[in-house]
Amino acid sequence: MKKLIPSPGPRSSANLPKNKQLDLIGAEHYLAGSMRVLLIEDDRKFSAALLKSLRAASFAVDAAADGMSGEETAFSNDYDVIILDVIMPRQDGWQTCRNLRKSGVQTPILMLTALDDVQDKIKGLDFGADDYLTKPFNIDELIARLRSLIRRNSVSKSTQIDLYGLSLDQKTRSARREGREIRLTAKEYALLEYFMLNPETVLSREQISEHVWDMNFEPRSNVIEASVKYLRQKIDKGFDKPLILTVRGSGYMFSEHEQ
Repeated sequence: MKKLIPSPGPRSSANLPKNKQLDLIGAEHYLAGSMRVLLIEDDRKFSAALLKSLRAASFAVDAAADGMSGEETAFSNDYDVIILDVIMPRQDGWQTCRNLRKSGVQTPILMLTALDDVQDKIKGLDFGADDYLTKPFNIDELIARLRSLIRRNSVSKSTQIDLYGLSLDQKTRSARREGREIRLTAKEYALLEYFMLNPETVLSREQISEHVWDMNFEPRSNVIEASVKYLRQKIDKGFDKPLILTVRGSGYMFSEHEQ
C-alpha cells in the first residue's frame, strides 16, 4: 500500500529524519470532526506533515514550536486535545505537561516522543499525560487515539447524532435528512457537527471560528457566512423547515423552531 507523507515538499518519507517518519496510510478514512487541537512540536518538517494530515481529517489545528510558547497557547485558547512532544527547546514536554496540570488545565494530553523506554512513558503519565505514542507511528493510530481521548472527555459516547430528522454519522462523516443522503466537504461536515453538538444554542462567529477553524482564521473575512450559506443549500433546500437559523446580531443556531 502506498505511503503518503504530507509535507511542503514532495510526498516522500525520505524528506523526514528516520526517527520522525510518519506512516500516513489511509488517513482519509479517519474522521475527527469539529475538534480543536494544539500541536506542540519543534521539528518543522514533522509538524508540517502532521498538521496537513490532521486538517485533512477535519481537525482544526494550532501549532507551537516549543514548550513555553505551547504552554502559553494552551492557557489562551480552549482545545479539545493537546499533542505534546517531549524533547523540545526552551522547555521539554514533561515540564510543559506538569505546568499545565498544576495550573488547572484539564485538556486531554497525548505525548509524542522518540524515546521508547518504559520509564520515560511512566514519567509522562505521572506528570499528567492521558496517553503516550512513540515515534515513528501510523497516522491512523494517532487519529484513533485522539478521537478516543476526545470521546472519553465528552458526555456522549455515540458516533451518531440524530436531531430533527437529520442524522450525522461521525464515523463515516455522512449525513442524511429524512433518508436523503447529503454529501459534505470536510469543512461543511465540521461545521454541521459543531451545530449538531450544540443544538438550540446561539453560536457566535467567534465560537464557530475557534472550533471549526484554527488561529490563522481571518476574523474580518466572510468565510463563515459563505460556509453557512453553502451548508444551508445542502441541509435545508427542499425541506419545509430550515434547521440552520440566523440569530440577527448574535450568530447562528441549529434548531427546528423558527425565530
